[in-house]
Amino acid sequence: MTNSATQATITIPVGPAGRAMAEPMSSELLDLMEAHLNLERQSAADYLAAAIWFAERELTGFAEHLRDEAKQEQEHAAKFADYLISRGQRPVLDTIEPPRQQWPDVEQVIANVFRMEADVTASVLQLYGTAEKDIDRRTTVFLDAIVDAQRLSEHEAAYLLGRVKFAAGNPAAVMIIDAELREGEAEPAKLEG
Repeated sequence: MTNSATQATITIPVGPAGRAMAEPMSSELLDLMEAHLNLERQSAADYLAAAIWFAERELTGFAEHLRDEAKQEQEHAAKFADYLISRGQRPVLDTIEPPRQQWPDVEQVIANVFRMEADVTASVLQLYGTAEKDIDRRTTVFLDAIVDAQRLSEHEAAYLLGRVKFAAGNPAAVMIIDAELREGEAEPAKLEG
């Protein structure tokens, strides 16, 4: 015998795609997450354009390094899409701008790369601050590893820009940096143990 008065219906909130959600996401945070996802996609296109610029100039180390960075940015965009789906959201992909494809010299390309990484860092930190303000622990936990990885990406871009600036357009010095990138040996100094 079942007592219908003791059985309650459980209501589970769902997101725009009809997927169950344990906790809703604020509209402000959702908008910022989608903007960041699209920023990662834009960065992937920008990195690929820079890789092409270097490939056209037979600088294969730079080209391969930037191609790999383009792939990473695409993976980052996918990670954000996966996270939004896991939170019951429907990620919105915006149109990205055609990337810049011409620069006057190596330094300007790498300066553009550094600026791009700095912009991505600023976006991630804005996301983190909004998630903290919203007391959205799921998102801050998701972003923890991303904040540190992004700090490292910005550090590596600053290192590469510093090396290129130090080369001062000297073709032999640029070729040495290119060879280091090709061999995977171009890394910032580490002072810790």
